[in-house]
This record gives sequence, structure tokens and C-alpha cells, in this order.
Amino acid sequence: MSVKKEIKKIFSESSNTIESSASLSTDIENAVKIITSSFRKGKKLVILGNGGSAADAQHIAAEFVGRFKRKRKSLPAIALTTDSSILTAIGNDFSFDYVFSRQVEGLVNSGDVVMGISTSGNSVNIINALKLAKTKNAKTVSMLGNNGGKIKKFSDIAIIVNSSSTPRIQEAHRTIYHIICELVEKNFFYEKLNISSN
Repeated sequence: MSVKKEIKKIFSESSNTIESSASLSTDIENAVKIITSSFRKGKKLVILGNGGSAADAQHIAAEFVGRFKRKRKSLPAIALTTDSSILTAIGNDFSFDYVFSRQVEGLVNSGDVVMGISTSGNSVNIINALKLAKTKNAKTVSMLGNNGGKIKKFSDIAIIVNSSSTPRIQEAHRTIYHIICELVEKNFFYEKLNISSN
């Protein structure tokens, strides 16, 4: 296969995965509802992931704390992937399996939303974090691939991209969280979409 054909093939695979993810609209809308409700109650969004998903967690937090498309006040979102001292201390003193759950223990309160991002759906440190979040009466949202893996069982809302290809899942995840950011921003500040705050 020529390089140009390979490029076109990758574009086609990516666009097909993203387009097919429109079937996840109900789950995405439900994620928008609980994040909006949490913000309205003065609570926060906490996001976590590994590798490329760690970068996505930081991206989401930046969109809420900074802004997505409109000038407005900052919204409280924290990525648990950014503090190298915390990550290395917990990894060294406990285990990498607890780098997120230990932070959830100290930072998450009732009514917060904890969002885990995992292309495999089986990241142990995310499972541990979501399990603990639920005991603290926080809502749990996950963005997953590979049929959701084990993480879906610990998620109030599981947004599962129908793919087993890590890069294609990540590309769809980015589109999905941009949708979430845009709709939460519109709903919280501007258009008041028909989304209940309950």
C-alpha cells in the first residue's frame, strides 16, 4: 500500500469511529447532566487517566478552568495527572495502582464528579479510584474503549467507544469530551438547554 493510501485509510478509520460514536449521544447527554448539576451545586470535576489519557485529563481540566469557546467564569476541574511529586510519592510508597485513589481519598467530596479515561477499560488505578469515589458519594463517569472492560462496572455513566484500536479510541474520546465541554459551558452559562439539575 502506498503512503498516500495508508494516510487515507487512517483518516477513514478515524472518521468512521468518530461518526459511529454518535450512537453514544444518550450517555454523553447524561454525562453533561451530572457535570452541570455538580457545578451548579458548587462541586468539582476530577479527571484521571494514564498515558495519552492523562494528557486528555489535563486537556479537559484546562477547558473548564480556562474556557472552551466563550468568555465566562472559571469552573472547578482538576486533573490528577499533573503533580509529579504526588504521583511519584504514592507510586513509591504505596503502588502505582493507588496513584489516583489516594488523591481521590484526599480531594474528592460528596457530590463531586470523578471521570476516568481508559482506552483498555481495565486500568487498575482507575478502577481503584472510581470504587473509592463511589464510597464517598461522588458520581463516576468513564470514557472507555474495548467494550468497556472492567471499569464500566464502577461507572454511573460509561461512554464506550466501539473500537479496540487505541489511537482511534483516543480520537473519538477527544471529540466526545469537546462535546461535553461545549454543552456544559452552554448549559451552565448561556442557553440553559433542557437539562435537569437534579
